[in-house]
Amino acid sequence: MKEEVLPSEQRSTTAKVVIASTVMLSFISFWRAAAIVLNDLGSSVYYVGGIVERAIGPAGPWYIIAVMLFSFAVRSIYMESSSMFVRGGVYVVVRDAMGPFIARLSVSALLFDYVLTGPISSVSAGQYLGRLVNETSELLHLSFRLSPEQFAVFFGMAVTLYFWWYNIKGLHESSTKALRIMQVTTLMVVMFLVWCALTLLVGGPAQIPPTPTPAHLQFSDEGLGWFKGTWWPTVPVVAIIIAFGHSVLSMSGFETLAQVYREIEFPKLKSLKIAGNIVCIYATISTGGIILLASMIIPDSVRINYAENLLGGLAMHLVGPELLRLTFHIFVVIVGVMILSGAVNTSIIGANGVMNRVAEDGVLDPWFQKPHRRFGTTYRIINLITILQLITVILSRGQTYLLGEAYAFGIVWSFFLKALSVVVLRFQRHDQEYKTPGNITIAGREIPFGLILTTLVLFFVAIANLFSKRIATISGVSFTAILFVIFTISERRSHRTNSKIEGLEQFNLDMRPEISTESIRVRTGCVLAAVRDYTRMQHLQTVLQKTNVRKQDIVVMTVRGISTAGAGEYLLSEDQIFTDYERELFSRVVSMAEKEGKPVELLTVPAVNPFDAMVRTAATLKASRLVSGVSARMDSEELARRIGKAWEALPEPRHPFSLEIISPDRPSIFVNLGPHPPRLWPEDIDLVHELWLDLSDDFGSKLHHRDVVGVALRRMNKELHSRERSDVLHDVVEELEHRDPKNPK
Repeated sequence: MKEEVLPSEQRSTTAKVVIASTVMLSFISFWRAAAIVLNDLGSSVYYVGGIVERAIGPAGPWYIIAVMLFSFAVRSIYMESSSMFVRGGVYVVVRDAMGPFIARLSVSALLFDYVLTGPISSVSAGQYLGRLVNETSELLHLSFRLSPEQFAVFFGMAVTLYFWWYNIKGLHESSTKALRIMQVTTLMVVMFLVWCALTLLVGGPAQIPPTPTPAHLQFSDEGLGWFKGTWWPTVPVVAIIIAFGHSVLSMSGFETLAQVYREIEFPKLKSLKIAGNIVCIYATISTGGIILLASMIIPDSVRINYAENLLGGLAMHLVGPELLRLTFHIFVVIVGVMILSGAVNTSIIGANGVMNRVAEDGVLDPWFQKPHRRFGTTYRIINLITILQLITVILSRGQTYLLGEAYAFGIVWSFFLKALSVVVLRFQRHDQEYKTPGNITIAGREIPFGLILTTLVLFFVAIANLFSKRIATISGVSFTAILFVIFTISERRSHRTNSKIEGLEQFNLDMRPEISTESIRVRTGCVLAAVRDYTRMQHLQTVLQKTNVRKQDIVVMTVRGISTAGAGEYLLSEDQIFTDYERELFSRVVSMAEKEGKPVELLTVPAVNPFDAMVRTAATLKASRLVSGVSARMDSEELARRIGKAWEALPEPRHPFSLEIISPDRPSIFVNLGPHPPRLWPEDIDLVHELWLDLSDDFGSKLHHRDVVGVALRRMNKELHSRERSDVLHDVVEELEHRDPKNPK
């Protein structure tokens, strides 16, 4: 919280206002959401091919493609859980379905996934860059060489710190960079697909990957783990599940989709569907397609040399001049550095979202949710995530395979627990706006066959990974157990010492002596919605649904009533202005705004007379409309009369605006506060007044503003039905193009 201290001579004539800005309440398009997820999911193309082939043999590309196709089913699960607007991703979904114990266990495994997402991506990027430097040095006949592993550690730490700073500043900057990274990555993918097709046409494939049958699987000792020496891998179905489990690493990133859903813009579910489809289609083509092409073009005898930089090897085995291939190789590495580095960003965003929801539920100490003074982000959580990732990078010693094995643990278990919880919620709740396909009805009861089948597949894969990945199991179970203990102790401590209501937002309190459009960053013509009773906010719901935030900002204000004595000589403290009631009220406002995907500015005003406070605030912000709900103490007509009386008491010149009182069971009441026709733009009012002044010399006091408007309307009607109709229509088109659309109400 920051407080502006004023000299004593300025305090007696100004009223203090608290502006409460909720943490990270900024909204992004479905393109930005897809870009954030793809920076994680799509980045796996750079390392998953080598890891999977080392574990299960040359049939790996087919299993990666199978996983990419299976990702459409996982996408549907996340869409169904998000359609119920269960905030917090896997943690809240599992908690609501199966209780806090399993939820703490699942979120501990999920955080292990997030902590490793950044390191495996940044270390892989360092490997690509370091090996490119060595290859270039060798072509130039220079003696300079880098250790790819040591360079990867250094590079991974640098990238982690870079995105730490951008996440400290907020989601908007990070999502913008993610979008730019994916635009460049798309160019690379298209070039790969075209050039690989040309290479196959000219020289044909070096070999075709063997079919994904159990007989063609060549498990390494690391790939079998504790299955080595047992009869289980000889069972065809078990062998396929083990191979599928090693390939599921390519599907990492879907939990990020659940996390960014909170920030997806209106309409949320439609935007989520588009983002999910973009992610799955893009990943199938880029990850599955390019890895398959690499296995067809790079000979088996040399492909093992490119396990750490498969795409670099593919670039050098394309048809064409060596210099051109080297140039493309450099471009591929640059893009890889960008997208793999961007995965650090998505991991920080995802882990930050999960831990925020955990903290709001009282499982994590509220100390972690303290917002940043300047940017409003939960910087302590971001700092913790960054520290864990830096430690992981150092401990990995630059080895991508070790990170990949450990990374797979959290992925599949978080997927399974999420899916299982959605199955339970399908029978507990019936407010899903979207349901996973594959539902059948038996005896009038809907059976989610598709959802259950997907959950069973994830369960068998999770069990297989538990025994086939020694490093993943040991490190994952250890990390999960430590986090689980920490969450359990923190929750018990929180319940004993903290009486905070669960689920409330944390706010930055910005103490201001006065308000202005600059202090709360709103444009002239905003919509001001007044709220006080959180059980009566239907009018706010209407405002959120109907306001085009690209044209108008939304400000939600509440008046903190004080007595005459409280408005005297001494300044009020922040706790007197922004109490627990205001925190709960604004928490519900934030939840409504998030669900609609529209940003709002939050404002608390202490006042003796609430009507004066609302009118003065609307005038100060130059709002176009003041919206209120019905009052429990008076009817709508009396409420409008009192607000109108408060407007008349404003000093000249009084800012004109409209008052709308929304009732849930009858049409809204509109009152125009100001000497102008309803909902006309200020420029139009000025023009009417200028015309009236110009004509007053000829007609005197008999002429009124309504007469000017009446003549103008009749002339327009006459011209509209004459040869001048096209000119009138042209003027109307220009008006629509150069001005905001009028409110239809």
